[in-house]
Amino acid sequence: MLFGLVGWKVAATYLSFGLLLAIGAGWIIGRLNLEGWLQGWVRDIHTGAGAGAPSAPSHEMTMVDRYREGLTAVKDIVGKVWVWILAGIALGALIHGYVPQDAMARIMGTGAWWSVPAAVVMGIPMYTNAAGVIPIVEALLGKGAALGTVLAFMMSVIALSLPEMLILRKVLTFRLLAVFVGVVGTGILCVGFLFNLIF
Repeated sequence: MLFGLVGWKVAATYLSFGLLLAIGAGWIIGRLNLEGWLQGWVRDIHTGAGAGAPSAPSHEMTMVDRYREGLTAVKDIVGKVWVWILAGIALGALIHGYVPQDAMARIMGTGAWWSVPAAVVMGIPMYTNAAGVIPIVEALLGKGAALGTVLAFMMSVIALSLPEMLILRKVLTFRLLAVFVGVVGTGILCVGFLFNLIF
């Protein structure tokens, strides 16, 4: 979809930097060994002590036993996060309906250094998927917003949205959530500034 909107060079560059950002952020967070900052019930599942943990070693389990244990684990996880998922989607839908695109385009169209961080902050209260944000991106670009600034906004809407944070908060402690936002947010800012510089 981005290819159809901005051409193959921008789409390929975006894909490359997006993958680099995702892999780099995962590597950095993985190197920090922050598993202890997961919510307790998630650590229990990870260590095999929680509900849904296999009652027998995996080499002794039949395929039917594995399916039963997997279904029990899925029910346990979904049972703990479903309210947060619905709350996040509802909040995102509410905010998404009141986005003032003209004001956003004015802020994102400026050549000021703060336009990229401002775009990221504006994206945080929203929630949508990649397909849902493309019409907003198209409208902002059509009103003269800078490409890197708009891409940073798009990435923040998808990766750092408030509804997403509500959902992640159910499995991450505040400290780990702050690390996630810091690492991903820094990467998004770098992509925004870089695209404004290149394109």
